[in-house]
Amino acid sequence: MSQCQLILGGARSGKSRLAEQLATETDLEVVYIATAQAQDAEMQARILQHQQQRPAHWLLIEEPIQLAQVLQQAARDERCLLVDCLTLWLTNLLLSDEPQLLEQQLTALYECIAELPGQLILVSNETGLGIVPLGELSRRYVDQAGWMHQRLAQLSQRVIFTVAGLPHVLKGAAW
Repeated sequence: MSQCQLILGGARSGKSRLAEQLATETDLEVVYIATAQAQDAEMQARILQHQQQRPAHWLLIEEPIQLAQVLQQAARDERCLLVDCLTLWLTNLLLSDEPQLLEQQLTALYECIAELPGQLILVSNETGLGIVPLGELSRRYVDQAGWMHQRLAQLSQRVIFTVAGLPHVLKGAAW
């Protein structure tokens, strides 16, 4: 059974840096699972910046859709899986031409978490702190992200909210 941590925060809140620090502190082999897709130059630059900040010996898996399947294949007792970021993954699912894909992939993720060996660190953007966005897709995104975070918080042993680089433990033990 995996030890699951959920790290939430806004853009540039320090959540990825915290996740990488926690992964390093496990002293386990780390597998970084990236969900972003480099569809433009700005996103390519962001991805490159993240790559340069991570230790070179970490394994990297890039998977924009089939997250649960990758987690099941990569998980080991002696590994820490770090997923960054769930809201990018959610965006990929929402923009898919397959309407059933979102529910299938979310269900698969929820079902696999408790069964995974090793450590699991999930990083996600908290988007529900602002105003209700204009547009159906934006509102759907915020709703789905909020519901996903609630469910993952229930499944996680520790939940951390990061603001201005400062972690606030919402659930579980502080370190």
